[in-house]
Order: sequence, then structure tokens, then C-alpha cells
Amino acid sequence: MENIEIIRNGAQPSAKGQEEYFTGNVRIDPLFQENEFAPYLAAYVTFEPGARTAWHTHPTGQRLIVTYGVGWVQEWGGPIKEVRAGDVVWFPPGVKHWHGAAPTTAMTHIALTGVADGKGVEWLEKVSDQQYRQNE
Repeated sequence: MENIEIIRNGAQPSAKGQEEYFTGNVRIDPLFQENEFAPYLAAYVTFEPGARTAWHTHPTGQRLIVTYGVGWVQEWGGPIKEVRAGDVVWFPPGVKHWHGAAPTTAMTHIALTGVADGKGVEWLEKVSDQQYRQNE
């Protein structure tokens, strides 16, 4: 009997971040999907300089593990915060936020996203250039 599952590197195709939910060049490399025992999914997400998500929330929260580069994260109404490789970010359930690369440096993170009732994210409006540039 074999109980261990191995998802081989390269077994799942990369995808471009949908223009509706991202600004700039974003590549999403899925790592795994949720299942009945582990209700969360994960992906490597790479943002080219200046690229970012739209505002969004997660019903069970989201954890980011920054693996490369320099990025920015922001909670609605709060300041933009810089994150770097090795940093871990937690967005609690329902907190409106965005994340992406700094203007001149790419950033990659592993996103661990919980899923509730088949849904992991609620996409909202895009982050405007003015909102993104408020840190400069």
C-alpha cells in the first residue's frame, strides 16, 4: 500500500496571472491543490518589478513565504510594508490586502491559501498606480 503522494516538479503547467486580478507580469506555478484532509492550496508566485495583485480577501486567511527578491504588502487603510526573501507574512481571514514586487525588484513567494466552501479568494478592485506609488 502506498500512501505518500509526490507531485513532480514541472508536472503542473505555469500560468500567467490573469489581467483581471493582477497588474504587470505575474507567473503562477501551482504546487498543490486542497483535498478533504488538507483544505489549503499552495503556489509559487513570481512578480516582475512593479507587478502586483488586485485588492482581495481570503475566507480563511493567507500565509506568504517570500523566497526571492523584495516586495510590498499592504492592508486596506494601513501603510505599505516592505518584505524580503525569508520573511513570512500572515493575512487574517477577511482582511482586504494586496501584495507584489517593489518597483525595481522582482519578488517570488509561496502562497499558502486556505479554502472554505470551495473558495480561497475574493477578488476586489485593482490597486491603482497612485495607491501603489504612495510609498515612494
